[in-house]
Amino acid sequence: MKVLINPKPFLAPPNSIFPTANPRHFRPRPLPSLRRQRWSAPPRATLDWASIEQFGIPELDVRNPALSTSYRGSVLARPNQTVLEAQARVCTGPTQTRPLDEQQAFKVFDTILRSARGEMKNEDEVSKAQLGAFFAGMTIRANAFPEATQWSEGETRALKTFWPLLVRVLPPEVIFIADPEGLMMGVGSSIGPQYVGNGTSEMRLVGALREVLAGGHLGFEEVQGVLKDVLPFKEGDEKPQGVSEALLSAFLIGQRMNRETDRELKAYCLAFDDEIGPPPVADVRSLTHYGEPYDGNTRFFRSTLFVAAVRSCYGESCLLHGVDWMAPKGGITEEQMLKFMGANINLSPFKAKKLLEDNEVGFAYVSQREARPSLYSLIRIREHIKKRPPLATTEKVQQYVKASGKEAIVAGFYHEGYEESLLMLMKRRGVHSGLVVKGEEGGLSLTTRLRSANTTRGLPVNYCSGFRALDISSSSEPGGVTRQGFSLEVNAKDYGFQPTDTPRTDRSVSKNIELGLSALCGEKGPAYDRIVLNAGVVDHLLGVDGAEDISAALDRAREAIDSGNALKRFLNYIKVSHKMG
Repeated sequence: MKVLINPKPFLAPPNSIFPTANPRHFRPRPLPSLRRQRWSAPPRATLDWASIEQFGIPELDVRNPALSTSYRGSVLARPNQTVLEAQARVCTGPTQTRPLDEQQAFKVFDTILRSARGEMKNEDEVSKAQLGAFFAGMTIRANAFPEATQWSEGETRALKTFWPLLVRVLPPEVIFIADPEGLMMGVGSSIGPQYVGNGTSEMRLVGALREVLAGGHLGFEEVQGVLKDVLPFKEGDEKPQGVSEALLSAFLIGQRMNRETDRELKAYCLAFDDEIGPPPVADVRSLTHYGEPYDGNTRFFRSTLFVAAVRSCYGESCLLHGVDWMAPKGGITEEQMLKFMGANINLSPFKAKKLLEDNEVGFAYVSQREARPSLYSLIRIREHIKKRPPLATTEKVQQYVKASGKEAIVAGFYHEGYEESLLMLMKRRGVHSGLVVKGEEGGLSLTTRLRSANTTRGLPVNYCSGFRALDISSSSEPGGVTRQGFSLEVNAKDYGFQPTDTPRTDRSVSKNIELGLSALCGEKGPAYDRIVLNAGVVDHLLGVDGAEDISAALDRAREAIDSGNALKRFLNYIKVSHKMG
């Protein structure tokens, strides 16, 4: 797909997708970047490629719309890289933390001191969010981590040198985070023990944070109370209810470092369900909510958007959700692809409901910006805390639209242990079926490549675990649903797929779109196989109608593509959503 730095405005003329009643009458032309290649779309998948190209390059407010990095908000201040690299090492779990050596520690604390003194400006300045996250990590490590991941000798020596200087220039809330008991290095400061915050919201946050900094956990109501008090976060907010970003960052990363309990995760997951009112209910017999990691893919083909178009062809409605750009990876997201092609990315859940009910579409995308503005307000802070907060788990288990029929949730994961947390949240949502997938890059994409013989750490790629409803009339569990659990490793070769390496996209939004559209046009290859595999396997594991036999489920997915129906629905989505304004 050709990339333009200053693309022309996108204007979609009415009914321009299919100029006649039968789109199969048109001879396909390849996408611009494919014109030098041989093209052999199946006869039944032929569409008007002149119409397709109209959706390729809309007017965008990004520097280079073909790259995922361009979707990062230009107004977002960048974090200090020296401290950010240190956060990556020390703001993680009890076994994953890598203490700083003496040289690293001295460099970090010197950077913090010079920034606090006002000697560094713009991107070199260490933000309060970074200070909160970094010192929260240091405090929790000292209070609650095993000896191997507590402070190193180098960190201790650096603190002995710098703390007497830092305590004179750091903001009081940061001193509290770093030294809540006032005992750091024998300095004997009273700031930490006496700190209570400013205003009722901050006072509540400080009280909860004291427990977190000691390595403790909070109750469901306590976490929800804090979140509802402090969000949405407003940059530079001077109102009484505003809170320091240092305190909020310390709270978010601290809960993740302590490894959240089920009740804490439930609080994050459900806190803002009613933020814009009750979710609309779509009149569809089946709805699958897709929870891809919000920070996107940086290396491999991201297939879920195209899988949704395939599954919608046989009545399996799909709702995707996410953001335009998210740290730490800042990779390709569904919103970036849809924006690149001219779709409306500002749909409310109520407009998404209409697309789900549309017999010519059957899938939809909702941005967190529209459905959960309070959570979206944390975009900058999440970049500055470096590591993923609890929200990175819970935002994948959302129901922005509900269904009159059966519902399922599918979510990706990477770190072992979180698969059970995700399934717990899905059951709490009351859906009929749930599935977690360890796909490539921690996403939902199952791969057809062979498993590496050297893979010994953690669960393998293509590991799946979940539950499905067996009976909704009699119940052994709350909500009238009897559930059957399962876990397995999907080997694509067992289903007749030839092993292939996953296509690389390397942050190229246009390349990801090109791979997906070529596959929906019937071009056989690794991208086509992955779309078919992910559609068919999800159908089978969720226990949807007509997918009891995995071979039949895969054949149904192939038919949706080869008939041209999946591509037609994909283009219909762009056209119809664009008209919604």
